[in-house]
Amino acid sequence: MKNGHRFANSRRRIIKAIACGLTLSPFLAAPAYADWPSDKVIRIIVPFAAGGATDLLGRTLAVELGKSLKQSVIVENRAGAGGSLGAQAVAISPADGYTLLLASGSMFTVNQYIYSKLPYSLDDFAPITKIASGPMVITVNASLPVKTTKELIEYAKARPGKLSFSSAGVGSQTHMAGEAFTDAAGIELVHVPYKGEGPAYADLMAGVIEVAAANINAISPLLKGGRLRALSVTGKERSPLLPNVPTTAEDGVPGFEFTGWFALMAPKGTPQPAIDRLLAESKVAVEQPSMKRYFADQGMYATIAPPAQLKDEIVKESATWKALVAKKKITAN
Repeated sequence: MKNGHRFANSRRRIIKAIACGLTLSPFLAAPAYADWPSDKVIRIIVPFAAGGATDLLGRTLAVELGKSLKQSVIVENRAGAGGSLGAQAVAISPADGYTLLLASGSMFTVNQYIYSKLPYSLDDFAPITKIASGPMVITVNASLPVKTTKELIEYAKARPGKLSFSSAGVGSQTHMAGEAFTDAAGIELVHVPYKGEGPAYADLMAGVIEVAAANINAISPLLKGGRLRALSVTGKERSPLLPNVPTTAEDGVPGFEFTGWFALMAPKGTPQPAIDRLLAESKVAVEQPSMKRYFADQGMYATIAPPAQLKDEIVKESATWKALVAKKKITAN
């Protein structure tokens, strides 16, 4: 009987210990992310080729986040399919806060309407924050005999379908800016997609392509060589970076406005402490002198928009692009 009594007491103690362990397990697990990040490298996936607007912004942001987090933060380019390849790579990555996506706006407001089988959706991600915004620049190869947007429109109308415009890929912000511009201007240009802005603008400078609606931070350094000509800026106001270049609304397309934006995202299920920390550190990063200089030099500006706000903006903007995609019958398939 004594042995049986001792066995029963031992059994009760074991069961109690297990029950306590199960009850406390969430609290025991929490510190794993309360101290985020550890010494593991944080990767920011840029879903376009090196040299483009997303890449340039990503590398500047990585430096500042690395400083504030006291952590290695690197950029990895995964170009292709209008950003879809990079987005998919992040969507299937471990949701641990160490793999992030620097997305251009069109990846979540346009791609779902132009790809029949998009390998990701907004539901696959935990938005962190919008990082930056900036206008586009209607740019032409300097050999084209036009010096204003009005002249470009007249020249293109006299040659429907004869001129081409380059972009960072089907569905990219540079593609949609071009489509929005041609639609508003009533002209017909042939779209030629590339795997990123770098190669797109290389061919623009070479004269293979005549026109581009380019992200201001990627195209502005290339305007100094004399091979390209900036006709107008698509923002609401003139850019301090190009003060002598009129807005597109001033120069031929009344009411036209297009602003590209970039946002930081993580895989769905990423622990909230990591999301909160990344949001907080992003706010700090964009206020650092080096990033302020970067924004000023590139004609962009910081645009922090936390998760809920970012989701709302994506939903509203998506409706606009859905209508234009249907009107122009844009497809990536």
